[in-house]
Amino acid sequence: MLRIGYLRLRPAEFGGDLAAEAARLGALGCQAVRTESLAGRGGDPVLNAILDDLGAGDELVVARLDQLGDSGLAMLQVLQRLEERGAALQVLDPALSSRGPGGPALRAALEAVAALEPLTAAKPRRAAAAQEIRDLQRAGVGPVEIARRLGVSRMTVWRKLKALERCA
Repeated sequence: MLRIGYLRLRPAEFGGDLAAEAARLGALGCQAVRTESLAGRGGDPVLNAILDDLGAGDELVVARLDQLGDSGLAMLQVLQRLEERGAALQVLDPALSSRGPGGPALRAALEAVAALEPLTAAKPRRAAAAQEIRDLQRAGVGPVEIARRLGVSRMTVWRKLKALERCA
């Protein structure tokens, strides 16, 4: 049975002492400990590589459940990938495991959390140029439609139009 420790954290976490946390995982029987900084939108390449390498009977060990992802859905997906490969998850704080009688409870808790999260994240809005707003207004487009077309709030349109009036 292979036990791999995984740390996905900010440098300031664990008092900034990543080596001590890695040593903690090693002392708990992890043959390897892999670390990774919080990822941006590119995913977690180290975690994905670990999940691809684990097989039946192996175990992924993390200090905290939130190191598996930024959302309940992400954590649930990691658990599903582990289960598909016949591997298990061990969380140290609080003590949780996907093996034994606690496994179904862990899965149910993650499913409940994932079900409560919004399905889609709010779309980021872009900054609208005042000239774009003015051009659309001169073309006879109303403020609500300008906001929809440019992907900005109606309030942004109103503020920019008001600022343009003051400059004119």
